[in-house]
Amino acid sequence: MPQSAFDYDLFVIGAGSGGVRASRIAAAHGARVAVAEEFRIGGTCVIRGCVPKKLLVYASQFADDLGHAGDYGWTLQGATFDWPKLRDAVLGDVDRIERAYTHTLDSHKVDHFHDHAEIIGPNSVRLKNSGKTMTAAKILVATGAWPVMPEFAGNEHCITSNEVFHLETLPRHVVIAGAGYIAMEFASIFNALGCKVTVINRTDNVLRTYDIDLRERLMTITRARGIEYRFHTTAHSVEKQPDGSLVVHMNDGGESLAADVMLVAIGRKANTMSLGLDSVGIKLGTRGEIPVDGEGRTSCDSIYAVGDVTDRVQLTPIAIREGHAFADRQYGGKTRKISYDAIPSAVFTQPPLAAVGLTEAEARQNHDEIRVYTSDFRPMKNIFSERVERGYYKLVVDGATDRVLGLHMIGPDAPEILQAAAIAVKAGLTKADFDETVALHPSMAEELVLMR
Repeated sequence: MPQSAFDYDLFVIGAGSGGVRASRIAAAHGARVAVAEEFRIGGTCVIRGCVPKKLLVYASQFADDLGHAGDYGWTLQGATFDWPKLRDAVLGDVDRIERAYTHTLDSHKVDHFHDHAEIIGPNSVRLKNSGKTMTAAKILVATGAWPVMPEFAGNEHCITSNEVFHLETLPRHVVIAGAGYIAMEFASIFNALGCKVTVINRTDNVLRTYDIDLRERLMTITRARGIEYRFHTTAHSVEKQPDGSLVVHMNDGGESLAADVMLVAIGRKANTMSLGLDSVGIKLGTRGEIPVDGEGRTSCDSIYAVGDVTDRVQLTPIAIREGHAFADRQYGGKTRKISYDAIPSAVFTQPPLAAVGLTEAEARQNHDEIRVYTSDFRPMKNIFSERVERGYYKLVVDGATDRVLGLHMIGPDAPEILQAAAIAVKAGLTKADFDETVALHPSMAEELVLMR
């Protein structure tokens, strides 16, 4: 069937970061594009992920700044915190961004349907609510990932990161299951806002993909800030009390935990449920992810996938790049490939972590000789604070070539500093290049070029 015989050149399932970018770029190249989204346009990052979460992070940082203000001569009286005001402001901004994403689709003449789309053939989709069937020369799956909720009695009383932005009141005690970046970020947010926070995890590995020195430093600081940890256990069951509070019973047989809210953040899995992928012979991975080749093509030649739904890196900027590259290749006559090495990442805890490249352990496994340079310092901002919280930077260097293989940081503003420094790591610069750069004084960033 010639391409013009289809209803669309491209039908995108999922209007998150990757799907919207692919739709917009494909339409800009002249393709006839439609997108189906069963929730809200914008996807996880914009609606229920990194954007609203970062706004909560900013709010929690104000609490930290207020704690420092008195040491810098400020007298603060009557400072109070209003959770509903913050929550409504955050949700209002989410609405604004959704309108902007919708306008982007409209301005590029992309048809969009508020519906669940199911693949019923290599070139056909059916909308669940309307029952309408449409055809497309190519189908792109960009449905992202979804929080994992384990099976245990009373799990219906728990929330995930999807619901945390809608809490009616600020909880007094939050139990958080998991110790990945989502769990640890919300632990820091609620702790700074004055809540009692208990983190439970089946192992004692916190943020296991990050360098061990950063993880240990974070554990020391967060414990000093009042976050409590219960390791080597999971929730056995959750009981809801008549007053709405919860009792969390543990699998280790230890003391049960009383809580107002239990947030489950043990990971995310590809959102491939009810997409009809089996109807076209696409076999999923162990976590439901879609295997794809270097161009995002699945085992069905007319169906592609980008973003968190695939077996690649689950990060919003990667989904955007993959969606853009897909559209350029398919409709713009361009050859674009995505590089998956030296991807910078951050965890917006208090203090935040940021990293790019290999950890020390990874470097030792892959290189015959490495050198490690560190800086352990007290940030100037914390000089007057009663908390003795120290920053820590680490450079991992190839001993044979002097190339910087990895950069790892924990301390105030680490993510903002890391973004620029990641360019140097990606470009393959050497420790000598860092040493020859003049320090910007006084700053925390200068520690990057002063490590010995």
